[in-house]
Amino acid sequence: MENPASFGERANPQKVLVIACGMIAREIIAVKAALHLDHLDLTCLPAEFHYHPDRIAPALDTAIARARAEGIASIFVGYADCGTGGDIDKVCAAHGVERIDGPHCFAFYQGLPAFEAIADGDMTSFYMTDFLCRHFDAFFMKPMGLDRHPELITDFFGNYEKVVYLAQTDDPALEAVAIRAADMLGLAYERRFTGYGDLGPALKRAHEKANQGA
Repeated sequence: MENPASFGERANPQKVLVIACGMIAREIIAVKAALHLDHLDLTCLPAEFHYHPDRIAPALDTAIARARAEGIASIFVGYADCGTGGDIDKVCAAHGVERIDGPHCFAFYQGLPAFEAIADGDMTSFYMTDFLCRHFDAFFMKPMGLDRHPELITDFFGNYEKVVYLAQTDDPALEAVAIRAADMLGLAYERRFTGYGDLGPALKRAHEKANQGA
């Protein structure tokens, strides 16, 4: 016979707060819906921190401390290392929380084993994602000044050989942006459909850990 106490715990799972990079907010919401992870709450740090990785760890530390002060017990960090040189890991260790495995989102979207197998060959590849295609002008052209100074393209991208579009979804409009970017940068083009890669399993594990014994 079903244990009423355990049934109640499963019926009301522990909430998990995901504190994530704004660049993957849409994807986390999609995974949450696909896996029916209704217990996940999401808050995001600015996507612009992609260009300022030194700001991520301090902001993450503040966000986790605030969540703890509000009584939130289960927290998962929706970042990989993301160019912080281990600073995110230090914050996670200080607060006893975990993050997504990997060096950056371009790795966990592809899946770490797949990324590690091609990482050396991708050293001269410029990665794009659905987010970067969706916000190409606002997040790429303008911050780098390429809309005003296209001559900078050679300075910024002279060592790259191709654009690799890591597609989370099948969206011809987004791929058109990636193709246009490759043409503008004078680079070869490759599309890899990744879906959400390791993001789904990572969020599912965060739930399972929060609800162990339920």
